[in-house]
Amino acid sequence: MSAFANPVNWILAAVLGYISYSYFAASAAPPPSAPRPRQPALVFKEYTPKELTEFDGRTADTRILMAIQGKVFDVTRGRNFYGPDGPYGNFAGRDASRGLAKNSFDKDMLVPIDGPIDRLEDLQDDERESLSDWAMHFEAKYQLVGKLIENKN
Repeated sequence: MSAFANPVNWILAAVLGYISYSYFAASAAPPPSAPRPRQPALVFKEYTPKELTEFDGRTADTRILMAIQGKVFDVTRGRNFYGPDGPYGNFAGRDASRGLAKNSFDKDMLVPIDGPIDRLEDLQDDERESLSDWAMHFEAKYQLVGKLIENKN
């Protein structure tokens, strides 16, 4: 009788094959990529809407900043949300206050970067409350890196 006629031998051969494959496939895997170098810390400063647009995360090395109620936050670590392909990507490098207050991510919620800062005077009470909730979220989660000021002439 042949050694391969017994079903137990087939099972043992399969287990040995699986273990061998797992061992050699794991050792052939590429080494994990090196962590990205940390970006230097940002110093708190004033940003105009035009200056803020430079921080929209369009490349992997570009920081992502967002303004909410006149405060500028570094949301780079939330790149999956605020980066170019994220659900909030249109707010990157911009004042997101109106869109967050109205819970709308449409481009028409963004004020022109060469215009005055949106004073949000027409918001309803529930929209102001929503904006306040968003502001608290950002203050708790992201680093405050600046203040939004009017464009310089």
